[in-house]
Amino acid sequence: MPLTIRPATVADMDNVARLCWAYRDLLVERSDGLPPVVDAYYAKDSYAALIADLPRIHARPKGDILVATLNDTVVGCAMYYPLAEPGTTEIKRVYVDTAARGTGAGRALMQDAMQRARADGYTRMVLDTIIRLPEAIALYERLGFEPCAPYYDPDPTFAPFLRFFDHPL
Repeated sequence: MPLTIRPATVADMDNVARLCWAYRDLLVERSDGLPPVVDAYYAKDSYAALIADLPRIHARPKGDILVATLNDTVVGCAMYYPLAEPGTTEIKRVYVDTAARGTGAGRALMQDAMQRARADGYTRMVLDTIIRLPEAIALYERLGFEPCAPYYDPDPTFAPFLRFFDHPL
């Protein structure tokens, strides 16, 4: 069965939570030796509360949670929501299961989110990532995202390890 990208349903939220925790695990693994960025931004208790609140945070009509399915299995997710700056949306928690990497799921999630955000009236999409995710950075650059100034005030301890990107929609 082909790769498909679609809006998440209530029935998908357990899989979205699973993917979000896997994303956090990847950040823990990749941030080894860096200041405790994961503990600061993804502390387990607050992250669990955030995951439970994702449907509200990314609710239509201003946001969305997307899933990638392969052979009817949810293998990836991405989500966007509005920022205070008019016309700007942030894409968050773009993640693809290890077994599904190389299938184009990450690219498809990003492209679909960009298209949907444009249709929702956004004119700019922003994102942040850590320097230890070179595969993600390469994907963002291939999609035309360019480095930009931080769109929030990062903790000065972590700022050198963060990268910010934006893309006109």
